[in-house]
Amino acid sequence: MMPQTANEALATEEVINLIVNGDAYRLTVPSHAMLDHVLREELGLTGTKEFCGQGACGACAVIMDGRAVLSCMTLAVECHNRSVETIEGIARANHPLIEAYVKHHCMQCGFCTPGFVVTAKALLDRNPDPTDDEIREALVGNLCRCGTYPQHIKAVREAARKLRGG
Repeated sequence: MMPQTANEALATEEVINLIVNGDAYRLTVPSHAMLDHVLREELGLTGTKEFCGQGACGACAVIMDGRAVLSCMTLAVECHNRSVETIEGIARANHPLIEAYVKHHCMQCGFCTPGFVVTAKALLDRNPDPTDDEIREALVGNLCRCGTYPQHIKAVREAARKLRGG
């Protein structure tokens, strides 16, 4: 028998129940697995991007129990019996943010876009009529290397207007 490394000796697996985009899952995950890894590798939901792995860019944002969280900083075991919404769920629901983001050219390379859309949806879910400053504040943790920031404000405003019936 080969000796275990310290990390292998400490690693355990846990069974978690997770609702993702309305679908229930029962998963066995390593106790140290991050939510972004489980979403991408176990459930095949690759819209949640892994970029910095340090909670600094927002590309991995998902909505957990109504709040935007960074999935690269969230242990999957912390999500037991919780509800998670990803960009795939938002797109499947044909949320007005999707069309507004396309219309206002909020993406160039598109890598950051899922995190922005998820974060914007969490904002609109709790505040259906945000000011420009509130939109900026909500999106402050999302980084875009292409510099499309001004377009995000326009897209979120338009989606908010559509959601309010305007």
